Amino acid sequence: MNDYITAIFLGIVEGLTEFIPVSSTGHLILATELSGADPNEWAMFNVVIQLGAILAVVYQYWGTFWSAGIGVLKREREGLMFARNILLGFLPSAVIGFALYESFEAMLGNPGIVPWALIAGGVAIIVIERAANPRDEGRGVAELPLAKVLGVGFAQCLAMVPGVSRSGATIMGALAMGINRKTAAEFSFFLAVPTMVGATTLEVATKYDEMMAGATRVGWDHIALGFAVSFIVALFVIRAFVAYVSRSGFTPFAWYRIIAGSAALAWLTFA
Repeated sequence: MNDYITAIFLGIVEGLTEFIPVSSTGHLILATELSGADPNEWAMFNVVIQLGAILAVVYQYWGTFWSAGIGVLKREREGLMFARNILLGFLPSAVIGFALYESFEAMLGNPGIVPWALIAGGVAIIVIERAANPRDEGRGVAELPLAKVLGVGFAQCLAMVPGVSRSGATIMGALAMGINRKTAAEFSFFLAVPTMVGATTLEVATKYDEMMAGATRVGWDHIALGFAVSFIVALFVIRAFVAYVSRSGFTPFAWYRIIAGSAALAWLTFA
C-alpha cells in the first residue's frame, strides 16, 4: 500500500475509534498490520495523529474550555473545579505512563495482545452497563467529587494496554461509580486532551532524532496528512457519539469489540 494511502487509512481509523469504547490504539495496530506496513516505522505516526482527534474535542467544546479558562483567571469556583478535575484525572496516567513508558511502548509492536483485550473489554462493558446505577444525573464535569475523578483517572491507566480503549476504560469507570452517561462521555473527552498531549510529547521527544535523521520512511508529511484526516473524521464522531450513548447506551460497542476481537484473533492465528 502506498505510504500516503496508508496515512489516510490510519487517519480515518483513528478518527473513527478515538472516542468510542473500542480502542483506537488497538485498531491502529491491527490496521497497520492489515496494510502491510512495518509497525515499528509507523509507531510514532500512530501516536502523534491522535492529537488530530484530540483537537476535534477542543474545537467541539471550545466554549467549555474558554469559559473554564476565564473562570480560572477570575478565580471563579466552577472554572477552578473544572480545571482541578481534568488535571487530577490526568495525574495517575501521567505518573504511571512515564514510569512504565518502555514496557507499554513494547506492547505497541505486539498485535497479539489486541484481540484478547478487545474481547475482555467487550465483556466488561456488558457487565458494567447492566450493573451500573447512574446517580449523578444533574452533575457535570466541574461538579464531580474528588474520589470519583481520581477513580476515573486510575481507570484510564488500563488503556496503556493496547486494545483496552482509553475512552472505554474512563467511561466504564465513570459509569461504575454512578456518573451518568453524558457526563462520563464528556469527562472522557476532556481527559483525552492532556493525556494525549503528554503521550505525544513523550513519543516525539524519544523519537525526534530518529525522525530528523531520516531513519524511517514515515515523515512529517505523512504525519500531517494523518493528523488532518483524523481531525475531520473525529469531529463527526464526537457529535454523533454523545447523542447516541445518551439515548442507547454502550452495549452495541461491547458486541462489536467481541466480534472484532474474535475475528482479529482468527486472522492473526491462521493468516
